[in-house]
Amino acid sequence: MSTDTTTRPSADTTPRRRSSSEPRRWGPVVFQTAALWIMAFAFIVPLAWFILSSFKPAGELFRYPLTLFPENWSVEGYTTAWSRYDFALYFRNTAVVAIVTTVLTVIVSAMTGFAFAKYKNKWLKVFFICILATTMLPTEVIMPSTFIVIRDLGLYNRIAGVIVPSIITATGIFMFRQYYRSVPDELLEAARIDGASEMRIFWSMMLPLAKPIAFTLAIFSFHWRWNDFIWPLLVLNDPNLYTLQVALRSIVGAENIDWSVLLSASVISIIPMAFVFILFQRYILNADLNSGLKG
Repeated sequence: MSTDTTTRPSADTTPRRRSSSEPRRWGPVVFQTAALWIMAFAFIVPLAWFILSSFKPAGELFRYPLTLFPENWSVEGYTTAWSRYDFALYFRNTAVVAIVTTVLTVIVSAMTGFAFAKYKNKWLKVFFICILATTMLPTEVIMPSTFIVIRDLGLYNRIAGVIVPSIITATGIFMFRQYYRSVPDELLEAARIDGASEMRIFWSMMLPLAKPIAFTLAIFSFHWRWNDFIWPLLVLNDPNLYTLQVALRSIVGAENIDWSVLLSASVISIIPMAFVFILFQRYILNADLNSGLKG
């Protein structure tokens, strides 16, 4: 029986280059780019209109036809807003509420998420479900009971009355819990074998690993507390304790609204929040889960 000794050509595993005559598929790229530009335009135009309108005199705000850029640039709204209202006091009160609440929220959420993720107990699972279920309730539903607790604790008309109920957030606990679940248990067991306590493990190992989550939650928490209006309005009665958003409410009259001053004051109020976001946004996607396993 004869044997076929014909040598078969081996399959070419090298990637095939696109020939110069082969047409490129520009359609999906052009469509995606156009969609992104449309979305960016939809978000930027209202913001630009809001900021540029704050530099318009009162007579130009509602003049027809409407214009995007002011014809006569004016900072009178800013000077009037800053001189008529004690913005330094309102900024200080709001900064205290936002910074203290943000720091405590990150620490408490990280500790709670660590316990839910790494400790084995059936009651912890039940407790976590109960905390997660609170996200399904509107804030207005629990406000009456929260207000009664704050009143009975003697925290009514005090800055602490605004801070304490805002420390624990189900969103922050869920974020840390999901992040810590992806951390290998062997890393914790090795630390325990070396004699590290649970607090040492949390502060020296787990919290630094979750730095991206901590910064993300810090940005969100600062944003929530800086813009919070309903709860400070219910708890605070002393004008010297007003936060910025509650103070801006006083600009809005029952019949007459000074829109030029209101727009300028609103722009002033968002400057710290924009600064915080720009400063810390690079940490949001800078996650490296395996950093603790290298070396």
